[in-house]
Amino acid sequence: MNCPTIDELSKFTDDLLTEKETLQVQVHVESCSSCQAVVEAFLEEQRFVKDTLQTPGLPDDFADSVLSQLEPYPQQKMRRKSPWKKVAISAAGVVLAVGLSAALSPSFAELIGGFFSSEQADDGLRLAMEEGLAERVDLAVEDQGITLKVEDVLADSSRVTLSYQILKNGKPKYAYFEEANHANRVLVFDQKGNELDGLMNSWQNAGDYGVYEFSLRGYEDIDQLTIQFDVTELQGVKGNWQLDVPVDLSEKRQLTHTWPLEDASFDTDGVAVKLQKMQMAPSSTELFYEISFTEEERMRIEKGGEEFKKRFGAERVESLMRTFDPEIAYHLEDEDGAELYSWNRWDVGVEHVGNTGMLQGTGEDLETIGHRKYVNSFVPQKEQPDMTFVMDGVYKTEPADFSITFNPKDLKDKPFSFEFEGNQLNVVRAKNETDYYFRKSLKPVGRAKTFVVEMEGKRDKEAGELGRWLLEDGEGNVYSSGPSGSVANEEVDYELTFPALKDVPEELTLHLFSVKRYMPVKEIMKVPLFE
Repeated sequence: MNCPTIDELSKFTDDLLTEKETLQVQVHVESCSSCQAVVEAFLEEQRFVKDTLQTPGLPDDFADSVLSQLEPYPQQKMRRKSPWKKVAISAAGVVLAVGLSAALSPSFAELIGGFFSSEQADDGLRLAMEEGLAERVDLAVEDQGITLKVEDVLADSSRVTLSYQILKNGKPKYAYFEEANHANRVLVFDQKGNELDGLMNSWQNAGDYGVYEFSLRGYEDIDQLTIQFDVTELQGVKGNWQLDVPVDLSEKRQLTHTWPLEDASFDTDGVAVKLQKMQMAPSSTELFYEISFTEEERMRIEKGGEEFKKRFGAERVESLMRTFDPEIAYHLEDEDGAELYSWNRWDVGVEHVGNTGMLQGTGEDLETIGHRKYVNSFVPQKEQPDMTFVMDGVYKTEPADFSITFNPKDLKDKPFSFEFEGNQLNVVRAKNETDYYFRKSLKPVGRAKTFVVEMEGKRDKEAGELGRWLLEDGEGNVYSSGPSGSVANEEVDYELTFPALKDVPEELTLHLFSVKRYMPVKEIMKVPLFE
């Protein structure tokens, strides 16, 4: 037989199964080490209840004794659904016992703790759970024999994360549901009933769970939220599943510490950096900052963009100008100089961009080209040391002045070769192609026609990264595309995908619009991030 569910194993230890079911589970457990561990965890819990809560006349120092045992693992509110049979104590006693057992035994909490104690939850969420921020809500709505159930909610001032399941006949199904065309929607409202339509959110598949996460950046004044599931189709079945999940942030905001960063601005290679504030919440450590071009650098970039506008038209090029926005690379170190976190760090030796301890990085365009604000979120430390920001370098994407012209028909016999800033590439294919894909429609198979240019070859470790290209089709039409593909061990293989060409010309011209280069800092720049 397959492994029994946690609920079945709980009933097995509580003698709540039929004789036949008990025999089946017992035979399985005797040969399954994983299930043996679960059963042993339940039995340990029962022994704890007997030894601790059934003792008549608790000693005066009982509370202090229990609290001292809880110090390594902050108390978590966990509940078992199975009724107790062997130990007759009050319902309040049961809740206390399970909470203490889960706190004293993290392995037990992981066995019954849902998504947030699983390996699929990020480290920040698991740390926040250990701090007791995960709440078991068990809200459910059923229609057409299908149940939508929100199990746990974890919230602090940086984000709200909830796990849910789609159940059919009590068994979890694939938890994704489409939100296209507003047939299914997950909405967020503040305490006044206003929809927070600008709230960033993400979804992930986590085995038996679906997980929604909402970033609270920019909503520091909101203390009450309601997450509303408005679902009309699940598992291909039409129905009505509406569920409101209230979230109280008022007390949880008190667990967050925020402080401004004074005198934390500097320039390097034409890029201005302004560190704004640090924020430490139970589930994340966040750095807020802005970057922009210096005035001289912005004018130089815009001048290069104007040249492209004259050649290919302002409307076509204007939409590409934000591709010139710069990025920075940095790391955060402790008092001893040990690296704790990093963002966009470039290792020339292995030609790799690395992020250490990263949860999420988000950016937002501001008014002028090159001006953006960022929030980088990292996994918090249990004991957060004083940290220092260390600037490593900047990534600058600049206008390029390079073009290639070739005959697409000749590529089959002889690829077209070219070299640019350490990139030695061959154009091996350039033709119209038809891709087929599946969709939900009366005609389930769709077609997409595109013009594909494939390039392969090698690049030096310190070579510039080729960015977007413009294609002229010989009839005055201009199209743009960025490369998709891979660069591994200096081997390059990527494609440019354009709209299908009505007539493929004998001569095709590609213009390189941008190139990205990494510029390491010339001198060490450090900024303390502690108060």
